[in-house]
Order: sequence, then C-alpha cells, then structure tokens
Amino acid sequence: MFRMSDAEIAVSVVVPTYQEGVNLTPLVERIDRAMRDAGFPYEVIVVDDNSQDETESVAAQLATEYPFRLIVRTEERGLSSAVLCGYAEAKHDIFVVMDADLQHPPEVLPDLVRAVSGYDCDFAIGTRYVKGGKIVKDWPFSRRIISLGSKWLARPLTPLSDPLSGFFAIQRSTWERVKAKLDPIGYKIALEVYVKAGCRRSREVTITFGTRQAGESKLTSAVAWHYLGHLWKLYWYKLPWLMWLFGGTALAIITLTALYAFRDA
Repeated sequence: MFRMSDAEIAVSVVVPTYQEGVNLTPLVERIDRAMRDAGFPYEVIVVDDNSQDETESVAAQLATEYPFRLIVRTEERGLSSAVLCGYAEAKHDIFVVMDADLQHPPEVLPDLVRAVSGYDCDFAIGTRYVKGGKIVKDWPFSRRIISLGSKWLARPLTPLSDPLSGFFAIQRSTWERVKAKLDPIGYKIALEVYVKAGCRRSREVTITFGTRQAGESKLTSAVAWHYLGHLWKLYWYKLPWLMWLFGGTALAIITLTALYAFRDA
C-alpha cells in the first residue's frame, strides 16, 4: 500500500475569508506551529472577498513572517468559489480547507494531512460527531439543531458523519479528477467535492469544534436556502432515480387527489 513519507508531504492550506482580518494572525500562528512541529512544508492561501476591514494590512505583515499569500477577489463572492480559487493557486500536492474563525483547530492539521497522504484515502475530514469528537459547551443550541438537521439531509449522499464541517483534505489528484465537474453554490464545498469526485476511501479525524473567537457569523437564511438548493443539485447528480421516484409519487398523489375531489363534479 503506497503512502507518502513525512519527508515527501507538502501542504497548501486554503482559507476563504470575508471580514476575518482580526482572526488571521492567531490562525496563521497556530497553523505554523502545528506544521513546523510535524515537519511539513506548507503555504497558507487566504482567498478574500474584498473585505473592508484590516485583512490586507494584517496579511501584508504575515507575508513577511510566514509562507502566506493573500488573494483578494473583487468580482466574485462565495466560500465555495473562493476554495476553488485557492486550489487553482496551490503549489503543493495536498490541499486542506479550513475556516478562518478558529472553530476548526489548526492543531489537527497534521492528522488530516497524514490521513490523506496515501492511496488508501482520497478524502479526509474533521468530524465532531464520532467518538472523541466534541463541540464546545457554549455553542448555541439552535446551531446544534441546524447542524444535525443539515447533516441528516445529506445522509443519502455520503456516509460521512460530519460532511458539513468544512475542515477537510484531499490530494491534488482528486482535485484534477473533479475540477471540471464542480459547480457549487453556497458554503458546502466539501460535500460537492466528495460526491462529484466519487470518493470511496474516506477517513474521519476527530476534532473539538470551537466557538468563533472574533468577528461575526456568516450563517444567514440565505445560506440555508443555498444549502437546500445545493442538496437538490447533488441529489439529481448522484441519485436521479430517487428524484424521479419522489417526483412520480408526488404526481400520482396529486392526480389521485384531483380525481377523488372532482369525481362527482
């Protein structure tokens, strides 16, 4: 079974951002510490949607101290497309995606990287929902319910316990295989990659999912609607027979109801 040695591993960490300048310094410091301790060469690629905060000034300072690049987009928006932009710019052969808000623990990066470094794994993801995984106690109850409900809506598409965590790793070969098929909407690029790349050899790495350290959450009703639209597209892509079955059943129910209602008309 082929597996990269630690000496062969090099990592591109892609971080999509909007108004996250206040979190960049602690994030990059923790990424650097984790990757240096593991002995992995790395780069951090921040893809920013033209934030009107301190992102650019903080990034300029970080670039003098760390292998760090900032890409500012002025004509395109969205987390998923930002990740794809980062992939296109990546130098190394293992890609990791994580959020900037410090809810994803950078200390787990080496475990994700090692998990995806061999032919026996084509997708590794950080998970809150298996033994050893945790969510901090002060995470709001409403967010827990939304997270669990969203996870179960995606269940027919993937066996992953936490496909929406957004903290995941793939090899460049997986990206090359799937990039022409990707057309994501909303925030859930991990689910899009997993489904359309036809990943079958996944691994889950336990994480403690934290609370946002600073800044504001990006979860809005628009994000929820985008997620439902994204699920609709992915179900048609992977399970069209199920969609036809549901559609046919609904049509039959409507037809029978109409015939019953108007039978005496």
